[in-house]
Amino acid sequence: MKFHNQRTLKSPVSFSSVGLHTGKMISMRLTPAPANFGIVFKRVDVKEAESLIPASYKNVVKTTLGTVIANKAGVEVSTIEHLMAALWGCGVDNALIEINGPEVPIMDGSSEPFIKLIDAAGMVRQDSVRRVLVIKDEIRVGDDARGAVLRPHRGFKIKFDIDFKDAAINRQKVKFDFHKISFKDDIARARTFGFKDEVEAMHKAGLGRGGSLENAIVVDNGKILNPEGLRFADEFVRHKVLDSVGDLFTSGAHIMGEFVGNKSGHHTNNELLRALMDNQYAWEMLPAEKAPEKPILSKVIRPLSGGFPAPATA
Repeated sequence: MKFHNQRTLKSPVSFSSVGLHTGKMISMRLTPAPANFGIVFKRVDVKEAESLIPASYKNVVKTTLGTVIANKAGVEVSTIEHLMAALWGCGVDNALIEINGPEVPIMDGSSEPFIKLIDAAGMVRQDSVRRVLVIKDEIRVGDDARGAVLRPHRGFKIKFDIDFKDAAINRQKVKFDFHKISFKDDIARARTFGFKDEVEAMHKAGLGRGGSLENAIVVDNGKILNPEGLRFADEFVRHKVLDSVGDLFTSGAHIMGEFVGNKSGHHTNNELLRALMDNQYAWEMLPAEKAPEKPILSKVIRPLSGGFPAPATA
């Protein structure tokens, strides 16, 4: 299993785009950060003392319609998952993300625009070694109807299963080993999706004001309303993989393990990370140079997973 030292952006990159829910134009600036800094958002439109929000699973406060993080002052940034997935996919360990509003721009509903911006900024290798979160025991949340699992694996693998009644989606299953496939080529272009009646309900509730066929796949009674159609035949489940990659990166490290999602979403992903971190026998944080070639299995009898505090939801 090959790992690299930590990396950050070579130079800052700025852009502006509409926010999915507010419908307002949001400006962002991705900037280099020192080693071991992590991914941190900075709200430049609030007081300096209340501006920083580390992109940590601990700071996730809402999981409806996206992953929302907040600091102790209650300052929020929402819909971080597509950008987080892009940072992971590009191998960015450290970055300060300056933003002048409460949500990350939706762009085209995927991670690809963020990846293009990061690639344009360039990358620089840092002296500190990347941290690896090694999964040592199986942790699962949810039930047979909807849930998620993390378990030992020699690399990083994701399996995902979705099942919708609408004929445009139906059941889709995928399995990706990220040492054999490319996030940029195989996952990043998959767009977020929704149903026409749900979009109309969001609009009535004052949400989704920036949503359009330009930044989401919209489904209506077995039909794809986007004129250009789908980017992948199974774009829906690939986007769920994209979301999971972004959510899992709020662990603050690259995971050595296998994630299995069964009709799961942002809430389940965050609940899984909380359950994992609350179980000291199920994981170990190691520098990449000491990451094992094969899975490490815990030999300590652990308490049953479950009963862990779930994140707040809207």
